[in-house]
Amino acid sequence: MAVDSVFLSLFIVGLLGGGHCVGMCGGIVGALAMQEPGSRPGWMLHLAYNGGRIASYALAGAIAGAVGGLSLLAGPALPLQQALYVAASLMLVAMGFYLIGVTGSLAWAERAGHGIWRRIRPLTARFIPARTVAQALPLGMLWGWLPCGLVYSALVSALATGSAGSGALAMLAFGLGTLPNLLLAGYVFARFRGFAQAPAVRLTSGLLVLGFGVVGLWRAATFPAV
Repeated sequence: MAVDSVFLSLFIVGLLGGGHCVGMCGGIVGALAMQEPGSRPGWMLHLAYNGGRIASYALAGAIAGAVGGLSLLAGPALPLQQALYVAASLMLVAMGFYLIGVTGSLAWAERAGHGIWRRIRPLTARFIPARTVAQALPLGMLWGWLPCGLVYSALVSALATGSAGSGALAMLAFGLGTLPNLLLAGYVFARFRGFAQAPAVRLTSGLLVLGFGVVGLWRAATFPAV
């Protein structure tokens, strides 16, 4: 699997998964919007929060990529690469169904992350309400570990890159894809959230992400030639 295609795919997955991102982080984004006086929230708070969130994604991607690299050292490279590629494609298929509305397709993955989140979530209380950049940045870094099927599907792709650097860049691309949706949600929160979660939008996004997964599985069938 070409690494540059992973970056592009994850960026598009993050972008198309905007409705899910707003649903998961919308409460925090809305709270940030209400901290500033007047009708317009401050760009700095939203950029700090999202910068912290994306930094956590990149850190998680580095860890996943390093683990993937260690697994490749443990045995024949090609079969393991193919297995990781198939796993990443299957997660994209599951994510497509998740966005369409088949929420059980990734519920198991989100449940697996609740143990870590139970330990991290109490730490967020000290930064809420986030009225300054110094509060919004660590809040975003902590919130980046929220159990999320969309993030977990991207992490499997980061795992398949086989290196810490590539894994971090893969999750950075994914995080940047989610950025426009959450920044826009900060300004037109209620209206945009309704649009992003509309059935037609979720169906379109889900089918496109599902398509990425199906294409990945098809390429895995001819992996030596990829």
